[in-house]
Amino acid sequence: MMMSETKRVVLLAGATGLVGGKLLQILLNDPDIACVHALSRKPPAISHPKLTVHLVDFASLPQLPRADEAYLALGTTIKVAGSREAFRAVDFDANMAVARAALSAGVSRVGLVSAGGANAQSSMFYTRVKGELEEALRAMPFTTLVIARPSLLLDSRDGLGQPVRPGELISIPIARLLSPILPGAYKPIEALVVARALAQLVPTSTGVVVLASDQMIKLGKSGRV
Repeated sequence: MMMSETKRVVLLAGATGLVGGKLLQILLNDPDIACVHALSRKPPAISHPKLTVHLVDFASLPQLPRADEAYLALGTTIKVAGSREAFRAVDFDANMAVARAALSAGVSRVGLVSAGGANAQSSMFYTRVKGELEEALRAMPFTTLVIARPSLLLDSRDGLGQPVRPGELISIPIARLLSPILPGAYKPIEALVVARALAQLVPTSTGVVVLASDQMIKLGKSGRV
């Protein structure tokens, strides 16, 4: 049928994370999407007729199926990874491996879950790596690159199989209280709002779009995401 020929095929890396998990649900529920190929080291906790799971080694990706757009939501922390090198292997190397493989698979539009303060010249290792990833993706010939830079995510990681982050137990309640007076880019945000912004803007935007927390929150309040 003509309608099915126009439906999109998408790639998603990081479907078991906070934002990636919300993205997966949104993409699967999108009637304009025919298939979601989830690239993961472990299978997501859900199954769906439109979901195809590929258990992969991001250091040695196979040829990916043809697709229209890709979402990069891979990420960790230095504490969980165990070292700066291991952190970079996930946050930079794995995301770039997926981006290159996606480009070879015909992908022209990409959405990235980055971080507030991302800057390739940052003196902080975490935000510097995030910024370096953004710059590397900007240099690739995608027609669309939507970069989400969320501040602190307000969601609980319970049920994700991830270790508890003690700092979040303290910072999330404080961030909720201070949110009204925090500068826009520093406003805490829910993972669902980030996911909705990417899912809406990746298929409809052209060029490079950078979204700070307050911009994604405003999109949500306007009903656009």
